[in-house]
Amino acid sequence: MSQPHIVVVGSGWAGFYLAEFLSTTTYRVTIVSPRRTSAYTPLLASAACGLFNFYLAEEPVRSKTRKCRFIKANVLDVEFGAKKVHCAPAFEDDDAVSNEEFDLEYDYLVLAPGCIPNTFNTPGVAENALFMKNVSDAMAVRKLLFDLLEKASLPNCPVERKRELLHVAIVGGGPTGVEITAELDDLAHKELQDLYPEVAQYLSISIYDVAPHILGAYDQKLHEYANAALLKRNIGIETNSRIEKVDRDALYIKDKGRVPYGMLMWVTGNKAVPLVAKLQVRKTEKGLVRILTDTHLRVFKSKGSDEIYDDVFALGDAADIDGASLPTTAEVAVQKAKYLVSFFNSRASSLVSEALPFTYMEKQLVSYIGSRDGIIAGRGDREGWTGRSAWLAWRSGSVMWTRSWRNRVVILLTWVVNWVFGKEIAKM
Repeated sequence: MSQPHIVVVGSGWAGFYLAEFLSTTTYRVTIVSPRRTSAYTPLLASAACGLFNFYLAEEPVRSKTRKCRFIKANVLDVEFGAKKVHCAPAFEDDDAVSNEEFDLEYDYLVLAPGCIPNTFNTPGVAENALFMKNVSDAMAVRKLLFDLLEKASLPNCPVERKRELLHVAIVGGGPTGVEITAELDDLAHKELQDLYPEVAQYLSISIYDVAPHILGAYDQKLHEYANAALLKRNIGIETNSRIEKVDRDALYIKDKGRVPYGMLMWVTGNKAVPLVAKLQVRKTEKGLVRILTDTHLRVFKSKGSDEIYDDVFALGDAADIDGASLPTTAEVAVQKAKYLVSFFNSRASSLVSEALPFTYMEKQLVSYIGSRDGIIAGRGDREGWTGRSAWLAWRSGSVMWTRSWRNRVVILLTWVVNWVFGKEIAKM
C-alpha cells in the first residue's frame, strides 16, 4: 500500500515545521515553495546589523536528515475536486523554465503560502523601498548602509548631502520597525563611531506610521515608555503620517512635504499572495484577506458555506480560524503547525472530527527598543515591565527561535566574541 501524499505549500514558519516533523515513514511529504530556505524572521534585524552571520538567520529546506521532497515552484491554483495543485517553477532569471508548468496530485493538502509586504499601492514603494521578510532583504540593508556611509565619506560630499544620505526612514511603527530601529541605533552609537568617525554623527533614523502612536499592540504605559526612550536617543517618531508617494531620494508626506532619505525600509504589514486571492474558498471579508478554517484547521469550501474540505488544511499568516481570529505571528504559525503534525503523526488512522480543536496558548509579547532596553506586555493580572530584564528576555527568546542546537551555540559564541572584541561588521 502506497504512502498517503501530503503536499505542503510554503516554507515559512508553518511549512518548515511540517517539513521537519511530519512522519516520512507514514507519509510522502512534498514541500512546494519559491524559496529553498526558511528565514527566522525575528533574527533578520540582528543579522543585518552584524550581531551574527546571515546563514544563522535561515535554514535550508533540503537536509540529509529531512526526508521530504522539495520543489522550488509557485503554486498557481488548486483543483480541489481533482486533488491537484497547479505549479510553475520559481526561477525569475529563466523564463523558459518558469513557463514549464506542471501539476502535483495530493491526498492531503496544507496551505501555508505566507504573505507579501503590503505597500498599500503607494507609488514608488515597490521600486525604492527595502523590506524585511528574508535573509536577502537583510543582506540588502547591510550593503546599502555601507554604500551610503562610503558615499558620505567622500571628500567632496557636502554636509547637507551627508545628512540626506545617512537618513534612514523606517515606515511602520510595529515591533519589526522598532526592532530594526533599535539595532541600527545601537550600531550607529558603537561600531560605526569607530569605523566611520567622520560621518557617523550625521546618521539619523526616523519612524513613520499612520497610527497615532508606535507599538500599538502594547498598552499605553508601555508604548509611551518606548516612545520616550527612542526620542531620548534622538530617533525621530512621526506618527499620523500619510505617505503619498516615494521616489529614489525622498518620501512625500501629506501636510509635511518632501523628506529626503538615503535608505527607506517598509515594514508596515502584510498582503495576501496571489494564490490566496485566486482560491475558491471562504476567506475573511475585512482587512488582510486570509483563508478561513474551522478549529481543526480544515478549509471551508466557499463563501457562506459551512462545508469543509476534510483533506485540505490552512495555517500561517495566510489563514485564520473562523470566529477566533489570531495575529499573523511566528508563534501562531508554529503552534498551528505543531497541532497539525500531532494530528497527522499520532491520529492518522482516526477521523479529523475526533481530534481536539486547536487551542492557542498566548505568550507574552516582547520587543527590543535599543540600548539594552526592552518592553514586555502584561498578561492576565500581571503588568508588563521594561528595562534590561526585558531586553534579556527578548534576546534569549530570539536564540530559541532557531531549530538547530548548532546554530544556537554559534549565535551565543558570536555574542560573546562581539562583547569582548566588538562586531566585525565591516568584514561581513
